[in-house]
Amino acid sequence: MATSDPAMPDFAFETSLGGHVAGIDEAGRGPWAGPVVAAAVILNPPKMPAELIAGLDDSKKLRKPIREALYDHIMTGAAHGIGQASVEEIDSLNILQATMLAMRRAFANLPHPAQFAIVDGNRDPGLGVPTHCLVGGDASSLSIAAASILAKVTRDRIMEGLAHEFPGYGWEKNAGYGTKLHQQGLVEHGVTPHHRRSFAPIKKLLK
Repeated sequence: MATSDPAMPDFAFETSLGGHVAGIDEAGRGPWAGPVVAAAVILNPPKMPAELIAGLDDSKKLRKPIREALYDHIMTGAAHGIGQASVEEIDSLNILQATMLAMRRAFANLPHPAQFAIVDGNRDPGLGVPTHCLVGGDASSLSIAAASILAKVTRDRIMEGLAHEFPGYGWEKNAGYGTKLHQQGLVEHGVTPHHRRSFAPIKKLLK
């Protein structure tokens, strides 16, 4: 399962499987507000620009302008699907099961079927195809790295939009994570419909 260069993702694992391989990752398990978003990506490296392959990495390691540029390349140059689970689903199912649901939706939204899936983490979301779980996969697999970029940029944009509707929580900067600004916003403005009421800090405020 290990790639030849642990410092940068490559396509070795996908090549070892053969066929159409979808890389899957999520964004937003930890925040106190907003949906959890997943992405599935099927790459075709021979048709990808070399600079795109060279730039792909775990989305958390990339500066925002680079992430945004890679997002545009992936959206136009690779088969992809996006899925999300709402705050209501997170509260009713729990965050783990909601994440698995978002992954299944992302996989189902691919424009054509994948024969295999590789998922970041250690949980099989139940996609109906042979699935390999890779802990730290966004740092070792190009497909998962691409999925991590789509998921993060998509979710960041959702939170930026919600920040206009509910200013004062800093969601355009913290994406719903429990930063000092977010905590201050909760004290001053209270809990919104987009907060995860099953999460301990929000549950405590509601009491």
